[in-house]
Amino acid sequence: MKKLPRSFYTRSPLLVAQDLLGKILVRKIGKHVFSGKIVEVEAYRGELDPASHAYRGKTKRNEVMFREGGFLYVYFTYGMHFCANVVTGKANKGEAVLIRALEPIEGIEDMKRNRNMPPDKEPMYSLTNGPAKLCQALDIDGGNNGTDLLGEEIFLTEGKSLLKSATGTSTRVGISRGKEKKWRFFIKGNAWVSKK
Repeated sequence: MKKLPRSFYTRSPLLVAQDLLGKILVRKIGKHVFSGKIVEVEAYRGELDPASHAYRGKTKRNEVMFREGGFLYVYFTYGMHFCANVVTGKANKGEAVLIRALEPIEGIEDMKRNRNMPPDKEPMYSLTNGPAKLCQALDIDGGNNGTDLLGEEIFLTEGKSLLKSATGTSTRVGISRGKEKKWRFFIKGNAWVSKK
């Protein structure tokens, strides 16, 4: 599994977001390996984007967003959920892409245990069809904030190439500002996409 290079991440979040579709997110914990195909993402453009955590500049909470592309920005929301973002662009830009949904590939039984789901539960679409759900399934939390995606713990690899016609775009989900931006990208018809 060849990791995506730093140069993949140090581009505009709008380009990275579209190119993340179909890529494989890998999470290793000891001998356990979790992986899933990225099927839905949202781009956030730093100080140009009122919906971004970086809109008002650098803080202790969002410091990782201001690193160069290729780091994981994990934040805590609603007092109960973690969400994972891929930092993009050049240093000090504050840009990132939220990973909204995964199609599970490897470590599915462990993912079910992490989500307290019965082993025989079918269909599994609710396993990783949301940003908080996928973090819980892959055991990603605040301790993973700042993880270098070129390391061995959490990284991304190439998946199967997608035709442009296989992907869709829409406005972003669950935000109150910047709602008009069509910066949500997803694989059409994929059962794990969070919002149809």
